Amino acid sequence: MESPKKLLIINPLEDIEIIKAIASEPRMQMLALLRKQPLNINEISTALNLPQSTVATHIEKLEEAGLLKIEAQKAKKGSQKVCAPAYDNFLIKFPENESGEQSSISVEMPIGLFTDFHVRAPCGLCSAAHIIGFLDMSDSFFNPDRMAAQLLWLSSGYVEYKFPNNSFYESRKIAKLEFCAEISSQTPGSNPNSLSDITLTINNVEVGTWTSPAVAGSEPGKYTPRWWNQQGAQYGLLKSWTVTDDGSFVGEEKISGVSLPDLHLPEHHSIKVKMGVKEDARNQGGFTLFGKNFGNYPQDLILKIYFTEQATRPST
Repeated sequence: MESPKKLLIINPLEDIEIIKAIASEPRMQMLALLRKQPLNINEISTALNLPQSTVATHIEKLEEAGLLKIEAQKAKKGSQKVCAPAYDNFLIKFPENESGEQSSISVEMPIGLFTDFHVRAPCGLCSAAHIIGFLDMSDSFFNPDRMAAQLLWLSSGYVEYKFPNNSFYESRKIAKLEFCAEISSQTPGSNPNSLSDITLTINNVEVGTWTSPAVAGSEPGKYTPRWWNQQGAQYGLLKSWTVTDDGSFVGEEKISGVSLPDLHLPEHHSIKVKMGVKEDARNQGGFTLFGKNFGNYPQDLILKIYFTEQATRPST
């Protein structure tokens, strides 16, 4: 069966780097060429009659923008980069909020910028280039290099992040709070069939628990560096937790009755988000968090606040 076409919807007000990447005739020619079949840099150079150094520079720009899938393959001498498009089609679309007023505000937080933690082995952190500190040593989570972490895992415990509360000076009422992360129940060396009960807490209020299924890790994640151990977690699921006036949800599934008023958002300049596996959880599969340079999705942790269109209180 033919695989479904992948469409990338580009918001020109936010996806500036993607716009810059495709605003080049040679790069668009490369994307058009690669739609036919994957090619290495030498083959692209020959097909487009461009120097290999020029092609390599353009390919790097496209890869940084998340528009290419790059796979290292063995060659007669060393290895070669084989390039393929990450998407079949692009659609440039402006946000539909015609009032000109921003209907939501989002903040993207690197997974290494946690403000508190309590973890148990197996645990660890990785940047896009190397392991940070030592594997299975909780003290590695104190390492200053943790700010560059793109992969984080633990068997039980929690990590907590502090996001700015961008609604504090808003006059509009909050309609929904959304937290999005790529996450897997797997931890290196654990049972790949294990489940994990992952609890989300916001502003010290337990929002609810979601049971993560085991995520297969035998195939490399789309953005996972090839040096990373194939036995470790390769990618996760992109999950969104939302809190509204009607309760808390993961996707369409309601996980608790905790609603927006319970979080007391207007009273705090920051929003604390904690993800953890409790010591008494029924399913103790741990969890792995993926940054934009690991897994299948080019993003870090995202907290998004949605507003109603009408003001309900004066700005301070």
